[in-house]
Amino acid sequence: MIEEQKKSNRSVWLIVGGIGTLVIFALCAIVVVAGFFLVSTPTNRSENPEPATLRAPIVQQLATPAPSAQPVVINENVADYETAVLVAIYERVGPSVVNVDVLSFERNLPQQLLPPSAQIDPDTLIPQGQGSGFVWDLDGHIVTNAHVVDDADRVQVTFTDGTVTIAEVIGLDRHSDLAVLKIDPAGYNLVPVVPGDLDAMKVGMRVAAIGNPFGFEGTLTSGIVSAIGRSIPGLASFSIPESIQTDAAINPGNSGGPLLNEKGEVIGVNAQIRTEAGSNSGVGFAIPITIVDRVIPVLIAEGSYEHSYIGISGNTFSPICAEGLGLDPETRGAYVSLVLPGTPAARGGLRGGSTEIQNDSIGICPSAAGGDLITAINDSPVEKFDDLLVFLERYTSPGDTVTLTVLRDGRTIEIDVTLAPRPDSVQP
Repeated sequence: MIEEQKKSNRSVWLIVGGIGTLVIFALCAIVVVAGFFLVSTPTNRSENPEPATLRAPIVQQLATPAPSAQPVVINENVADYETAVLVAIYERVGPSVVNVDVLSFERNLPQQLLPPSAQIDPDTLIPQGQGSGFVWDLDGHIVTNAHVVDDADRVQVTFTDGTVTIAEVIGLDRHSDLAVLKIDPAGYNLVPVVPGDLDAMKVGMRVAAIGNPFGFEGTLTSGIVSAIGRSIPGLASFSIPESIQTDAAINPGNSGGPLLNEKGEVIGVNAQIRTEAGSNSGVGFAIPITIVDRVIPVLIAEGSYEHSYIGISGNTFSPICAEGLGLDPETRGAYVSLVLPGTPAARGGLRGGSTEIQNDSIGICPSAAGGDLITAINDSPVEKFDDLLVFLERYTSPGDTVTLTVLRDGRTIEIDVTLAPRPDSVQP
């Protein structure tokens, strides 16, 4: 009996010992597996991002960005939305706008412009004009119109806080009517503007202009975008395409000031008015930011800017002209009436109208058939003549080669044209 009990006790201990051994092995397995995952986790950074404290040293190695202007912030205390927008625009952009006074030495003025005095001091400076401008960057560059400072002997800049300085004209482009002034930035409160996006603007959107009409500094006017894509005269023989028409009041002295969207971003440089009386009549024009963004940095770096030139004249094809020109009325494009000799277009083989035709469209249609119809440039569709001008102005430089898709004698062909710098004037 005792022997049987001993055997039974040994069996129990064997069973307990076996279970204990299994438990120990299981615990070891768990520790090993857990250790594996703990070691493996750091390699899966994309699935388990590092804490911010671990990323901080990497961020600190990045270059510190240059200071940039911030968009306007709407004042929540102003109940009316439109009023709040205009107040915010003025508070944000007002300090960016400057008054530009142009002075000339008496010795450089025509006799009829000199003051009626017995003695004339050739070194005396006389005010000759006034306009607006705006701060472009923290280095002291100021943008204005070329026609404001053209032929100036001295340019004086006045900021909204009343501080005054002398500026140097370091770059001027008569084709785009843009100029860059440079001041010593030390001690001045420079608030650069923020360039906007012209492609985001639609006819009917609100805009504001800030400038110095008739010498009244810091004047805000508002209105809407009346049209986009106008061609306005430049100071040379060529037009400025893609210009903005606005009914915001623009008067003499506003020239060179910014045209702003609702965010307070510059979408154009106020340049011209259409008037019968010499003052605002609700039709003003601004040079588009698309041109400003290309021209100004080059003027700052080099002092001048070269525009692309192709050397043709023509107009948008209208279906009423289809029969006389021998074209399909469903076709769209820019009709080439004339190819100027010795130009990129002539060297590339473009063809202007050569066969005189009669039409009764009261001057709508070209007077000669046989010219090329440009339907695309670098695969970008051309539906009207301005499409060609805008593409050249936005995306090309002298020396670039563009591919024109042309409809000629019922066939579509491609012609490569290498662009040249635009001359100051052209002779047909």
